[in-house]
Amino acid sequence: MASFPPVVIMVVAALLVSLIPVSIVRKVIAVGAPLLVLAQLIWGLEAGDSWKLTWLTMELEPLRADALSIVFGYVFAIAAALGGIYAWHLGDRFQQAAALGYAGTSLGVVFAGDLLTLVLFWELMALTSAYLIWAGGFPGSRDAGTRYLFVHMVGGSTLLAGVLWHLGTGGSLDFTLFEGSIAGWLVLGGFAINAAVVPLHAWLSDAYPEAGVAGSVFLSAFTTKTAVYVLARGFAGWEILIFLGVIMALYGVVFAVLENDIRRLLAYHIISQVGYMVAGVGIGTEIAINGAAAHAFAHVLYKGLLFMGAGAAIYATGRRTLTALGGIAHRMPTVVVLYMVGAFAISAFPLFSGFVSKSLVIYGAEKEHLYWAVALLYLASVGTFLHTGLKLPYFTWFGPRRDDIQVGRVPRTMIVAMFLAAVLCIGIGIFPVVLYNLLPYKNTYEPYTADHVVRTLQMLGFTAVGFWLLRGRLGGEATITIDTDWLYRKAGRLVGILVQTPLEATFTCFEVLVNGIARRLSVLANTPAAGWSGLLRLTSYAQRNGAEAALSFLGRPPVGFALAAVLLTFAVVILVAQALVR
Repeated sequence: MASFPPVVIMVVAALLVSLIPVSIVRKVIAVGAPLLVLAQLIWGLEAGDSWKLTWLTMELEPLRADALSIVFGYVFAIAAALGGIYAWHLGDRFQQAAALGYAGTSLGVVFAGDLLTLVLFWELMALTSAYLIWAGGFPGSRDAGTRYLFVHMVGGSTLLAGVLWHLGTGGSLDFTLFEGSIAGWLVLGGFAINAAVVPLHAWLSDAYPEAGVAGSVFLSAFTTKTAVYVLARGFAGWEILIFLGVIMALYGVVFAVLENDIRRLLAYHIISQVGYMVAGVGIGTEIAINGAAAHAFAHVLYKGLLFMGAGAAIYATGRRTLTALGGIAHRMPTVVVLYMVGAFAISAFPLFSGFVSKSLVIYGAEKEHLYWAVALLYLASVGTFLHTGLKLPYFTWFGPRRDDIQVGRVPRTMIVAMFLAAVLCIGIGIFPVVLYNLLPYKNTYEPYTADHVVRTLQMLGFTAVGFWLLRGRLGGEATITIDTDWLYRKAGRLVGILVQTPLEATFTCFEVLVNGIARRLSVLANTPAAGWSGLLRLTSYAQRNGAEAALSFLGRPPVGFALAAVLLTFAVVILVAQALVR
């Protein structure tokens, strides 16, 4: 199974799911395909394995495996399988196919050994994930998905521009560390958008809450973590990432204070937690890269569990805000218990996964004497427990009992997925060596020291006391948080008037003109006499009725001309690509 990229399995599965009419078969494929990928990674793929092909004299490498890519591949396959179980109740084949395609293209990014393969899967990842938002079924899903896709198109275009600049200036196709050139900064900008680096982050908190309850679980796993991977691959040691990562860690928890929507609150905490990983990449040492990879692994699992818990509450009640929920813990106790496992993990409680991964990043900062970063990352950790571990569960499930909320039955498969994720969160916390042995560099860090355990428990304990004393002021408010997405929301209409409308008119006019010329040339080539006669009639018609009417008189050309135009366009692109490579 090592002779081909893991993405092949996922893409074939997505195609099968979109075509097979039998629901149970689709569900089995949605869970089985990621498990097959996991089996391939465990028993069929080793560091150093590669798969190459030649295209237009360029040697592409759709599969390049090493310790860093394999650890991300493991957790992506696990997350896709858990998401398939959680989404078992869904009957929408296109959501199932999009989820498999999204997970598969994320794996494609992780195992891409060259920049063109990376760009291809990067763009496909944006398209498949956007569909999960559009299919959310909420009033804001369509607009949020469109904004999401627009932002990622900008990011993808920036990435492509950087790659082309890199190739045009003699750079290699190999995906390795970038230097501080213009091309490097452009590529970094494209990666930073997917990583939700502040202030390029608002697409995340805008879009993730509008996906379906299962779609948001998939979204929480892949996009930002693929960005962490490519940053670690291409920009390890870039000091600017330390500052950006710390800002992200603090920004996410601050904005969580203002949130009323439970999944938007969790979305802001994705930004915060990814900040730890980005900071680790910026530090760039072996310990810090290990920390970034370990925390990405743990985060995929516990954040998926948190979104599963929030999704179960929304599925059962039809409500999604703190002000509309509360007092229902006794009616869904299993969901509450499993959610709290994820909450303890993200808050870095001892014996939970976040304790052994987040501290590895902070340890990397300590070893480099970045004490300001250590202090601020610890502060962000306090905020994480305050909002994800205390505020959200308290106001969602606890508090005074409310009889006005109808609580429906949560599908059993959703509970099974939550249980399996919870087991992994606890298992990694108790046996961290299992995770540490997967990391790209040899690990010597020991998380369970008396000093670390006592210090962590003290911080968490004081945070819990503070929340209890101030809980009356920390509840949700029925308001809308204004973030940097306000800029492109408000600018959208102006851009449409100044840019989109003139461009559409220009292209439409050009299309009509070219189609008309092609049609008349076709007639002229086949029957010259009829062609000249038609040309004279067209000239006479234009004189009588105007040029615009004459263009509409020409009509549309045969489909062969459209095909010829497409082939001509591809030929031009290929020639340009060859020129750049040379």
